[in-house]
Amino acid sequence: MDKFVKADAGKPRYDLLPPGPIHEVVKVLTFGAAKYGPDNWRLCTEPWRYVRAGLGHIFAHMRGEKLDEESELPHLAHAACCLLFLLGLEEQKS
Repeated sequence: MDKFVKADAGKPRYDLLPPGPIHEVVKVLTFGAAKYGPDNWRLCTEPWRYVRAGLGHIFAHMRGEKLDEESELPHLAHAACCLLFLLGLEEQKS
């Protein structure tokens, strides 16, 4: 065979993820891992806490605050982490 073939039709397109924003989310995860321990979010038994925290970051952003005061990282990256944690907790339940 002299033609490249790759059976990737229908597979998730990870190449569509925007690298810059994903890097900001990873920085928030790194900050959180240093503060609370890696994967501490998996132990959460009250997912509403991530709803509250995520909304807090979203509203801070809406008020014009771009960066979280403590971490100096974007509020939207913190909110994205909260959403990812909620998705992960949902996945853990099933």
